[in-house]
Amino acid sequence: MAHLHVDRHPGDDPVLLVHGFASTGALTWDATGWVAALAEAGRGAIVPDLRGHGRSDAPHDASAYSPDLLAQDLLTVLDEQGADRVDVIGYSMGSWVSLALVGLAPHRVRRLVVGGIGTVEQFGRWGVAPVQAALRGEPAALDAGSPLAPLLASLRQAPGVDREALAACAAGMATHPLPLASTVPTLLVAGDADPVAEDAAEAARLLGARLVELPKRNHVTALSARGFKAAALPFLADDGPA
Repeated sequence: MAHLHVDRHPGDDPVLLVHGFASTGALTWDATGWVAALAEAGRGAIVPDLRGHGRSDAPHDASAYSPDLLAQDLLTVLDEQGADRVDVIGYSMGSWVSLALVGLAPHRVRRLVVGGIGTVEQFGRWGVAPVQAALRGEPAALDAGSPLAPLLASLRQAPGVDREALAACAAGMATHPLPLASTVPTLLVAGDADPVAEDAAEAARLLGARLVELPKRNHVTALSARGFKAAALPFLADDGPA
């Protein structure tokens, strides 16, 4: 079990916030206004860095990464935080980890919001080897049309990133089927200009989720959109069925 760095933001009924690949909890959720929006709604937040990311443990072995393994880390975080049952918001790879959490321990998740996903595992689609080469400083290795290309281009400029841990994470996540199922009330939010989520409607159908599409938003800009928060916060506040 990996040790995760966790930021706990004060407030009632804390929401577990799960970031995506090559990011951190602070970059994904603080910098985009989510923690502040939750605070305005009277909610706290539990914001971990996933294994391989930020200030958490970062193994370099692909076998250390899968949706279930990362979800097990989150269960440990919930136990350590004394959070018996929480609402969860995940984005991009964090959505897959959040869905794995529901699969492992549905009684620990009350409501789930996933964002920035369709039905396709992106590392496998574009090739693990090209993704790893791009992570290691060879941008031409990855198809320029890949939605991963701009993410990895910006990553090369980021200080303190463990590229070998991310390369292992990409390889490990690509070898496991996507957990496209949910037994809790679920909302899927995606930008209509996000190629990662181009089949979000099919993903929502498989999840039994309500879909909210954000006009003119891509994989990066959807995360900070007011429309995302405007859909997610009332959904989490609802006590009725999805």
